[in-house]
Amino acid sequence: MALSKVAIVGRPNVGKSTLFNRLVGRRLALVDDEPGVTRDRREGEARLGDLRFVAVDTPGLEEAPEKALEGRMRRQTEKAIAESAVCLFVIDARAGLTPLDETFADLIRRQGKPAIVLANKAEGTAGEAGAVEAWSLGMGEPIAFSAEHGRGMDELYAALEPLLAAAEGDDETLADEEEGWDDPLKPLRIAVVGRPNAGKSTLVNRVLGEERVLAGPEAGITRDAVSVEWTWRGPDRDWPVKLYDTAGLRRKAKVVSKLEKLSVADALRAIRFAEVVALLLDAGQPFEKQDLQIADLVLREGRALVIAVNKWDLVEDKDARARDIRAEAERLLPQAPGVPIVFLSALTGRNIDRLMPAVVKVYVDWNARVKTPDLNEWLRAATERHPPPAVSGRRIRIKYIAQVKTRPPTFVAHCTRADELPASYRRYLVNGIREAFDIPAVPIRLMLKKPENPYSD
Repeated sequence: MALSKVAIVGRPNVGKSTLFNRLVGRRLALVDDEPGVTRDRREGEARLGDLRFVAVDTPGLEEAPEKALEGRMRRQTEKAIAESAVCLFVIDARAGLTPLDETFADLIRRQGKPAIVLANKAEGTAGEAGAVEAWSLGMGEPIAFSAEHGRGMDELYAALEPLLAAAEGDDETLADEEEGWDDPLKPLRIAVVGRPNAGKSTLVNRVLGEERVLAGPEAGITRDAVSVEWTWRGPDRDWPVKLYDTAGLRRKAKVVSKLEKLSVADALRAIRFAEVVALLLDAGQPFEKQDLQIADLVLREGRALVIAVNKWDLVEDKDARARDIRAEAERLLPQAPGVPIVFLSALTGRNIDRLMPAVVKVYVDWNARVKTPDLNEWLRAATERHPPPAVSGRRIRIKYIAQVKTRPPTFVAHCTRADELPASYRRYLVNGIREAFDIPAVPIRLMLKKPENPYSD
């Protein structure tokens, strides 16, 4: 049974993300003194004593026109309230009640959701008056609270426990189990990355079929790396997926503000946590220097890579342009020959259905395992066809090779004078493994190991 959702709502800069991080036990949401840092709904599994639920961090509630950025942020919060079992309504006890607090208290009441009022930042005498003033909201007894210092957690547990009792999920469904890479219950983790304004959030919304993350013409809307769980209906089986929308990655020299540095760090963490990374390019300006640096980072981290070329609806001669982009990929990304490229339009939905099959294919290759006898038979043929070069008049001999891990495929070759084998011959071996065992695109790691000398002591 699914866990109940608890939405954390309130106006900007009252401490919602700090409370979210405390409940989930990790610094998942970005926190800064600047108001309006959070722009998307962010979910995380939370614990409070023996209570388990899904905490939902939301954008700060602001009054603004529907089409404005703040208005679109408010719709995200309204959806979170509608989907939740309980709302935690956070106010700033030091600032006291504001007209905006009262406006959004009415919004929660109209949705008919049970709510708990948290008078945050109530540590010290400065917040006592604000905590008392919160009684006037007519939403029950407010809790004098401090998300930063953990004050009031006992009172929050006592108020939340009866409200969640009816909807509480069965703990047994969340027991930790050893899962194989192809376990049908294990979500496939996909991060969507790229430069600002490439259309990442629009793509995520199009794939999900709903306006789940904030998108728009403004560059740099996304700040947190937001994860969304859904199920892709494949031709052979259903794939549970955890999809990460990330902030745009600009050149390091242009990232100057503290908030943008936090957003970039969050996006990089999403890349390291993902299994497949979809790099979104702009069809009008593909393979900019920053695109290549992102792709190189993904491959150095050992993640499977798929390239999605967005805004394909704006391209005139599509066939010629597709040939040019594929040729550029082969030339500029030699470390990922045959990387899957999907030409799509997140805005119109063109070719969106081709993205997930490409992701699943590269994910299966990323988990490829080759039998040791087959590897050594290939090695004998490869070294006979092109023997290792002699260095200082002495021949290098490669005696044995085995795969030691997957994700990405990693091989260890035992050879004499391993530290002197030229990089060009190492590339020859890696490309030979790709071709012989049909493992294109994904990173392949080859480590060389010297045989132990029994007389070294």
